[in-house]
Amino acid sequence: MGEPRCSRRALLAAIGVVIATAAGGVTYVSSSSTEQQIATANGVRTVPAVKPTVRYERVYSAARHREVTLAFHIPTGANPRGLPMSILLHGLHGDARHAAVGNLPEVLTAAVAKGSVPAFGFVAVDGGDNYWHENVLGDDPMAMLLDEVPRWLKERGYGEPFAVTGVSMGGFGSLLYARRRAERGDPVAAAAAISPGLITTWPEMAKRRAFRDEAEWAALDPLRHPEATGRTALGVWIGDRDRFIEGTRRFIREVRPEVGTVKPGGHDDGLYRKVTPDVVQFLAKYAKRAV
Repeated sequence: MGEPRCSRRALLAAIGVVIATAAGGVTYVSSSSTEQQIATANGVRTVPAVKPTVRYERVYSAARHREVTLAFHIPTGANPRGLPMSILLHGLHGDARHAAVGNLPEVLTAAVAKGSVPAFGFVAVDGGDNYWHENVLGDDPMAMLLDEVPRWLKERGYGEPFAVTGVSMGGFGSLLYARRRAERGDPVAAAAAISPGLITTWPEMAKRRAFRDEAEWAALDPLRHPEATGRTALGVWIGDRDRFIEGTRRFIREVRPEVGTVKPGGHDDGLYRKVTPDVVQFLAKYAKRAV
């Protein structure tokens, strides 16, 4: 047998490709595959497991008065033209490059490849550490999500945001985003909150320095406004040992979301990997309607 051939996919897995976009930004494109074993009638065989295509781009946000990173997670092989997108919100001290919790894009890509869900993607963006609202005057990540992200998606040929997904602080942010969309009379179809940062006491929230005072927090806290997301379908997932379990249990009990799941686990990658298949299936129902 001769030397193994190097495929184009393998080459792209080993290097990044930098391209100039029509919008004037710079994008880093990464697409890779690993091997997986599948059962067949004749035993088990090894086949490539397609990984998502990830694109990073720097853009200027007028709402935040700074450059931010956009991260696009697209199922490899999916047509990006008009692709429904879920906004993906990172947690405290995170950023767009690290917003994809657990194996969320990989689970989505595998499900799309199998044909069990319609194709959709995720777009993450740098939001700072202010619980996705204007805690610092002139730095308004929520305005960026509402007014700039849809335009950035349209300029690049993607579809409108049909959903929002967030973890920890981003889970809080996803519920706040759904509320703001509802208040505009343009509700997002679905909001998925993973281990949402629903804190029950002001002294604990004050440690994060994300709100000017208790009154501002109370005005934005999803626990104080359980009906504010309107007809948006809600999905909530959390571990039973998560530090935010008390507030999240209360939210599930009072709001009765379409999905309200408590699984064994903490506020960590192990829990996130347990719930990502359910998150993808939940979002997929609403991606069908967005096509």
